[in-house]
Amino acid sequence: MNQLDALKQFTTVVADTGDFRQLAQYHPQDATTNPSLILKAVQKPEYAHLLQETVQRFRGRPIDETMDRLIVRFGTEILQHIPGRVSTEVDARLSFDTEASFSRGERLIELYQAEGVPVERVLIKVASTWEGIQAAAKLQQRGINTNLTLLFSFCQAVACAQAKVQLISPFVGRIYDWYKKSAGAAWNESASSGANDPGVQSVRQIYEYYKHFGIATEVMGASFRNTGQILALAGCDLLTISPELMAELQKSDAPVRRALDPAQAKAREIQRVQYDERQFRWALNEDAMATEKLAEGIRAFGVDAVKLEKLVQAA
Repeated sequence: MNQLDALKQFTTVVADTGDFRQLAQYHPQDATTNPSLILKAVQKPEYAHLLQETVQRFRGRPIDETMDRLIVRFGTEILQHIPGRVSTEVDARLSFDTEASFSRGERLIELYQAEGVPVERVLIKVASTWEGIQAAAKLQQRGINTNLTLLFSFCQAVACAQAKVQLISPFVGRIYDWYKKSAGAAWNESASSGANDPGVQSVRQIYEYYKHFGIATEVMGASFRNTGQILALAGCDLLTISPELMAELQKSDAPVRRALDPAQAKAREIQRVQYDERQFRWALNEDAMATEKLAEGIRAFGVDAVKLEKLVQAA
């Protein structure tokens, strides 16, 4: 049995791509998208027609609506290749506006429903800012499931649990990137890999906290740099993996062992915590890595959203 199939015994495997033609060979359960992945996909010749068709069909509509219709078109295509759910992202430029994020999430679901996609097959992706988490809480109350992305810190995960969101996406690779860059020449790759990888440790802490207290929110490790990070989180509820890393796992027959276990998490001594807005903002501020990576991630998704808008306007 290859490592990808072995991993699926413990963990739901999710494809991290907008390139839905790659999905068949890996048989993922779910798929996730973001503005950067959609931007990458629409620039490939085999997907250019989706952009053209969407723009022609909705010419004259506001640009934000056409953008939403384009990402829903991709999501609808992806759902034809997977049995589970697709995550579709609210415009990152709304990350500090609760009401606008909530309204955009509602509209994305309405657009999916107009295409015949049932609400339970979509996760609305929102950045894990305080405002994003409050928007997600409102969407959840409406019966719309959410995926809280750009999550780098324990306080973000706790606030998401308090909001009763469906799923969180802690970013393993970007945490690793920050610590590696911060350490510079002093970085020891072998000493900071596997279970000692700072990104892996962050997800483990969140996973164990959730399982210890019976929190229903699903944990989906995301943003991997290598297969070692993935295998160190075998047993996590879900892992969203790029096609390139899925291919690497598929080529290896090395054994895969469960690394995260709910029974072990239950047995640990863990203190329950909670955050109001003031406490959340302070805890996030105290975590330099999370503060920097959250801001950087929102900026990067914002830049790619603008690039995608320009392609839509030029089509």
